Amino acid sequence: MPHSGDTKPERHIRRSARGPDRHAHLCWWYRDPAEFLVRAKEFLAEGLALGQRVRYLGPAGPDALAAALGEVDGMAAALDGGAVEVASPEPGSPSDPVVDPAGQVAAYAEATEEALAAGYTGLRVAADHTALARTPAQVAALLRHEHLVDRYSVDRPFAAMCAYDITRLGDDTVAQLTAVHPDTNRPGQFRLHAAQVPGAAVQLGGELDLGCHDLLEALLAQLDPQPGGGEFVVYAPELTFIDHHGLLALADHARQRGATAVLRTACTGAARVVSALELPNVRVESIT
Repeated sequence: MPHSGDTKPERHIRRSARGPDRHAHLCWWYRDPAEFLVRAKEFLAEGLALGQRVRYLGPAGPDALAAALGEVDGMAAALDGGAVEVASPEPGSPSDPVVDPAGQVAAYAEATEEALAAGYTGLRVAADHTALARTPAQVAALLRHEHLVDRYSVDRPFAAMCAYDITRLGDDTVAQLTAVHPDTNRPGQFRLHAAQVPGAAVQLGGELDLGCHDLLEALLAQLDPQPGGGEFVVYAPELTFIDHHGLLALADHARQRGATAVLRTACTGAARVVSALELPNVRVESIT
């Protein structure tokens, strides 16, 4: 339930996968694979319209993936011309593969540069990551991977749509993975992702109340955003509510790294909480 004083709508909530953004990083959870396919087609068709090379990654074989995309106007020709690529796990791959966060982002960076050199405006990927999130070890690696992807896409022409089957993974796992994306089709959840402005360690949005503390602390530990110049700057233009436990979690993360937490937000309640309770090691700076 929204708290009194909320002023911003949840603009990050997506009803479709469309949106003219060469830097999008979207999380899409689904119950029916057919639903994801519809949204993946939207997302990739938008990329073609923007002049990007697009890639579809899924559990089916390459021929099945290509056939599914071929139903979209212009996709068949784009597949033949190299503007559309499809990929699936190699035969004999481990049943529970653990993603290499830095290695995978480096591969995306290389593919993005290849797309630019070939005359495209960037790279756009729609990927079903369900098979990469079935065990705790997989989820831990995937959270780090998603954060690195997010950091890369802030200033490079790379966009990604990451899909997860909630019927196979469960609500808790999907909640973790959704939270590290700036955009999602899942309402009512805070987001902790790469900052979209210089000088900030991380960006925070949504509502942080009593039910979010454990997840916030876990994500801070997993992603480990670092302070700079003695300050752990959290940019939060779309933060609608944060209680003192959330503020203390930010302060503790900063303190453990020898820094002061600085929350830059338009959420006026945050400053009042810090002042009233005299919370240590955290400062709130107002933005508009």
